[in-house]
Amino acid sequence: MLPSGILISALFPLFVFCSITGSNSVNVVTLGSIEIFNAHEWFHSKPTVYFRCQGEENKTVLPDVKKTHVLYIFKGEESWQPLTELPDQKCKRCGFYEKDNFKSDDVFDEWELCPADFVEGKYIRFKENEFNATFICPQCTAVADSDNGQSQSTSTKHNKRNVALIVIICLLASLIVIVGMVAAQKYWQKRKREQDQARFLQLFEEGDDIEDELSLEPEF
Repeated sequence: MLPSGILISALFPLFVFCSITGSNSVNVVTLGSIEIFNAHEWFHSKPTVYFRCQGEENKTVLPDVKKTHVLYIFKGEESWQPLTELPDQKCKRCGFYEKDNFKSDDVFDEWELCPADFVEGKYIRFKENEFNATFICPQCTAVADSDNGQSQSTSTKHNKRNVALIVIICLLASLIVIVGMVAAQKYWQKRKREQDQARFLQLFEEGDDIEDELSLEPEF
């Protein structure tokens, strides 16, 4: 019987691979670039700009954005990234804001951020006299025409097929590993039996040689 410890050790990398692959289907949104045109806080030369979606407690402060009319470009690897995560076929009301020390925070813009807004993984949001920003979401649904519902349905079916294919591949890989380990164990057991038989025959032959030597000793 195959030891459970060896089996778990062999299958653990497959479980990790399947988990990581499945997690890639999350619609993660990062900020690619932003340029602000207007600072609402007059008493501070360096505004505090942040991004936030309704229903989320945390707000994402943009520490590098301190000047107007400067294009800030990001790699998506910054410590404050990502901005948010979008569920499939659902939108979030999000916006850019500026912290105000004397009254409620100023609003650059608020809008419905949807997976269908992204074309080839990119979405540009422009608000006149306020800002121009680029959002990145490689997993979001790309819609380039008015038939949003059909495109979203097609993308969802495609994602489900990909998940099913990944599950099948993981199961087949697990089966191949199990079969290979069973075959290796049987081969090892067969070799061990052959070695034991060879040692037994060797001992038997050595015993015959000793008896022959004793029988050849002269009698007085």
